[in-house]
Amino acid sequence: MKILIAPIAILCALFGAGSASAQIPEAMTQDQREYQHCMQMVSADPDQAFEYSLAWVDRGGAFPARHCQAAALFALGEYGEAAARLEKLASDMEGRAPPGALADLLGHAGVAWQQAGELERANAAQSAALNLAPHKTEIRIDRAMTLAQVQNWWEAIDDLNQALEEEPDNVMARVLRGSAYRQVDALDLALEDLNLALSRAPDDPEGRLERGIVRRLKGDMEGARTDWLDVLRLHEGRPAADMARRNLELLDVKPE
Repeated sequence: MKILIAPIAILCALFGAGSASAQIPEAMTQDQREYQHCMQMVSADPDQAFEYSLAWVDRGGAFPARHCQAAALFALGEYGEAAARLEKLASDMEGRAPPGALADLLGHAGVAWQQAGELERANAAQSAALNLAPHKTEIRIDRAMTLAQVQNWWEAIDDLNQALEEEPDNVMARVLRGSAYRQVDALDLALEDLNLALSRAPDDPEGRLERGIVRRLKGDMEGARTDWLDVLRLHEGRPAADMARRNLELLDVKPE
């Protein structure tokens, strides 16, 4: 699961640093020190981070305090509330922040809506983000995942096509597109994507799991078995390993 850590574009906007290319000064202001402290607590103790951010807002903390508050809510599993606050923050910063920073906030809101199971709202937030910053590859991949969750496979493939035009070596996008191609029964294209992804990241668990599924569908049972055994060997305890084990069990079931 993603943690809502602010990229430099958001940081510059939160602290009024001017442009997304600016750097937060090395000599931090009081607000910057408070923000750093609050965001460190998000990872270590999100309850404490939320209480700290509430007190900070009461003391006059502005955008940085509100961003830390939303990040703490996300870490606490309050995804819908985190998403709503991130969208409100982006709205309130409109005209005060560059498009890339607003897109990042909306992209984070989209991830939070995804986690809340509010897929239409996730799609809306991610689409708004991409309207502001069409070349944000990570947000485009996130929207593809949202589209895949509602089985809009071809729209997901369109997003992944664009993501891979921007970043041809992006392994996650390649694996996701391979999975989407499988869902539309384009098995040769799926296998091509998965082979290419695994040539760059041979131990990627999702890539090996997915390639095993495609190999099985193409009749290559031994190839499928090899991929799934590799997932078990390399990634025991992860969700991909649980799926690989179930697929191996099904592969070994013999009809009466």
